[in-house]
Amino acid sequence: MAANPITPTVPLDTDGKFHGFLRLPHSRNESAWGAVMIPICVIRNGDGPTALLTGANHGDEYEGPVALQSLAWEIAPEDVTGRIIVVPFMNYPAFRAATRVSPIDNVNLNRAFPGRPDGTATQKIANYFNDVLMPMADVVLDFHSGGKTLDFLPYAAAHYLEDEDQQAACEAAVAAFNAPYTMMMREIDNVGMYDTAVEAAGKVFVTTEIGGGGTATAASSRIAIRGARNVLIHAGILRGELSSGPSRKLDMPDDDCFHFATTEGLVEPLADLGEPLAKGQVLARVWPVDRTGLMPLEVFAQRDGVLAARHFPGLVQTGDCLAVLADVAG
Repeated sequence: MAANPITPTVPLDTDGKFHGFLRLPHSRNESAWGAVMIPICVIRNGDGPTALLTGANHGDEYEGPVALQSLAWEIAPEDVTGRIIVVPFMNYPAFRAATRVSPIDNVNLNRAFPGRPDGTATQKIANYFNDVLMPMADVVLDFHSGGKTLDFLPYAAAHYLEDEDQQAACEAAVAAFNAPYTMMMREIDNVGMYDTAVEAAGKVFVTTEIGGGGTATAASSRIAIRGARNVLIHAGILRGELSSGPSRKLDMPDDDCFHFATTEGLVEPLADLGEPLAKGQVLARVWPVDRTGLMPLEVFAQRDGVLAARHFPGLVQTGDCLAVLADVAG
């Protein structure tokens, strides 16, 4: 198979701080010999562990980009032992278009791993991270939030893994992130995810869901910046003291956590994020949008739990995720 065509414009193994690009050749109508230029910052100071920090895996999620732009600007090489690779806008075409998936090929980067060096633009990006950057890393932090379609309690998360030692290391890094909520997370479908690829490679992995609605807030930005610093300090890469505060532990133990719309319509939420719900309680109504005088569809909680995520836009389509409930673990 062909080599990946992406090339960095900055050194990856030289001491200092470098701002540049991952250059992906992309011939298009507007530029026959053009390229997608994905911003990257590399901060290195001697031997030590490597952290790979990424945001905008989905292009309409902003807490990660805000935090990583801030850290790329502020962190000085003399405060680092080892290396930090910062990619604030991992899915750069989607980020510039403010869309979840790439406007170039309509591929979801977080379902494209391990990618292909001879594939579409998104598959090439996935493959470069999978085959070049991720193997360099000891710890990987990939920021997510709800984008335009979901809103979340602000949490950092680890996954259930077969390797108990690896899971424990991931949980420790998630605890160090110290978001207001700490989640043991279950994915609806983990095939092709960056998370899955990183964990399969045996790395320490931290992911997040911090807010949503297609924007960052002052509070969510502070959580993201502080959390990323904490992970770097926990890993022994960045000098400083961990910043700590209360963090409520949550768990997504089974598929009953997820609630999906079985009709389209206008959503009437009956619970807000963080509120407790009992099994059988109505958590939302979906009203018709084409006439009055019809009963709404009532959506019932499939389990006890707190509302950890909800559909964000006021209108819902059949099959959309309406709500996620989580157990309070501590």
